[in-house]
Amino acid sequence: MIRVAIVGTGNISSAHIHSYLAFPERCEIAALVDIPEKAREKAAAFGLNAEILDSHKLLLGRDDIDLVSICTPPFLHAEIASDLLRDGKHVLVEKPMAASLEECDRMIAAAEEGGAILSVVAQNRFREPIMNLKHVLDSGKIGRVVHAQVDSYWWRGHCYYDLWWRGLWSKEGGGPTLNHAVHHIDMLGWMMGMPDKVVAMLSNAAHDNAEVEDISVAVMQYGQGSVAQVTSSVIHHGEEQQIIFQGEKARISAPWKVYASTSKENGFPQRNEKLEEELEQYYGSLPQLAHTGHQGQIHDVLSAIESGTAPMITGEDGRKTIELITAIYKAGFQEKAVDLPIQQDDPYYTVQGILDNAPHFYEKKTALKELGSGVGITLGSSYNQS
Repeated sequence: MIRVAIVGTGNISSAHIHSYLAFPERCEIAALVDIPEKAREKAAAFGLNAEILDSHKLLLGRDDIDLVSICTPPFLHAEIASDLLRDGKHVLVEKPMAASLEECDRMIAAAEEGGAILSVVAQNRFREPIMNLKHVLDSGKIGRVVHAQVDSYWWRGHCYYDLWWRGLWSKEGGGPTLNHAVHHIDMLGWMMGMPDKVVAMLSNAAHDNAEVEDISVAVMQYGQGSVAQVTSSVIHHGEEQQIIFQGEKARISAPWKVYASTSKENGFPQRNEKLEEELEQYYGSLPQLAHTGHQGQIHDVLSAIESGTAPMITGEDGRKTIELITAIYKAGFQEKAVDLPIQQDDPYYTVQGILDNAPHFYEKKTALKELGSGVGITLGSSYNQS
């Protein structure tokens, strides 16, 4: 039986708790770590008989805790994860992995030192439309990808940034590029690999209570001339999210849609219905996932612990996503193209370097302790066809 602790009992912790409770024969939630009153509230809401602790440090040196979910604000991830990993505890850390590449490397080194598993939450990889899209890309049926379009469209009201840690470069680490589009940037890196060059523009168009951007638009260039464009936003009504790949032979996307063209003698397009049918049949033949979303990722992490193998999403995978996001910020801050990879002597490798260069679109003037935490949150698209 894998004994689990959850550090941070805010909104996102509910997704972890629901997921762990789906596997009662494999794990049990033994401890919740947060302000005691807040942790007790969460335990009561889920009927948990869990120990209540006020610091992750109280988990150190104990052999009765095997796995820890970290669900705190991003600026705390690196310290908490590194302490626990060095202590030999497996860690599943919420997105974003950390606020800088230096922090990511510190976490990865701690996992190696403690001989523990480090996995970073990217639950959308465990949604069938996303997993199936990856399978279709890997099949080579659409040829080389020549263009990708990533629409990470979210909407958040003005008061969203009134919560004490949100909207601050020093606490949240950034705006939607880091904290919302991290899902889609992870998908892009997983499916296309790392680009060679990034250009970007950042703005704050609707939230004058936040230092950080509320929209960014980035363009990434890959080998052989392929290009990807990524829009990260919390100003888009409807939160319509999609990822589209234009291949040499066909277009595919999540939500799933396929269109294939061949060339007439004059170079104009004609529809390739035969390839479309082949892609539809292949897509339809792919197996269903037994567990999806957070539950799918927690199933994967539990399986990795039980089998002594690596999880599907490792610390190195989480680091790649942070490197792409860092490149977007650097390109946007400097208003010029950025080459990858980002080296350790680059100012943007560290949190302090990012803080020294980050623009303050506005100054934050409100810092509420709580912000309607019981009224529900949105976790993004299911990527099912509408």
